[in-house]
Amino acid sequence: MLKVIGIIPARIGSRGVKQKNIKKISGKTLIEYTFEEVKKSNLIDDFIVSSDSEFITELGESYGAIPNCLRPAHLANDTALTIDVVKYELNKFNDLINQYTHIMLLQPTCPLRKAIHIDECIRKLEERNGNSLISVVEVESYHPLRMKKIHNDKLINYIDTGYEDMRPRQKLPKVYIRNGAIYLSKIDDVISLSTFSNPECIPYIMTQEESVNIDSEADFLMAEYYINKNIKKG
Repeated sequence: MLKVIGIIPARIGSRGVKQKNIKKISGKTLIEYTFEEVKKSNLIDDFIVSSDSEFITELGESYGAIPNCLRPAHLANDTALTIDVVKYELNKFNDLINQYTHIMLLQPTCPLRKAIHIDECIRKLEERNGNSLISVVEVESYHPLRMKKIHNDKLINYIDTGYEDMRPRQKLPKVYIRNGAIYLSKIDDVISLSTFSNPECIPYIMTQEESVNIDSEADFLMAEYYINKNIKKG
């Protein structure tokens, strides 16, 4: 049986939106949407918050996060890699981590991800006896066969098929991209391979609405629209 610890990386700074993790959206800070769903999950055993902000870590603890000290400055800047942050926290909590088999990365920029998605991912990985699982969304109109690159001021097909593929989107083969909502992997593999995407990684498909990933003010408006729509639906 999987024993899962969640990790929520949430630095105070942000390049695209100032202090976006604590920016209010429909009456709550962005990060609280992740805290609430982790707390509702039936299958995540514990979770930790990795941040350079006392406000964020204390807010996480109020939702049940394992107490944690602040991460160092070199892991809280624009160039810090998430995988390095995760490995830092795993090493710091080395004795505690031995109690768990898997780690789930939950980025707070995905406020439409729900507890049901978290639990379905854990069940799917366990049922498939897999090494890792990553949530994805269909690219739809942003299909790679429709993409271009510019060379010598001329448009060239990004994928060279020898012709212009003008088929309707529905006729093109389905292609998916990581949506940033859920990454789940064996702890030993994350440490040894420095990635959540292990060999034979299993997909978990989410809808466009569920996959809103906030990186700009426009993303905030889109997320707020869907959140308010779901509130109205009850």
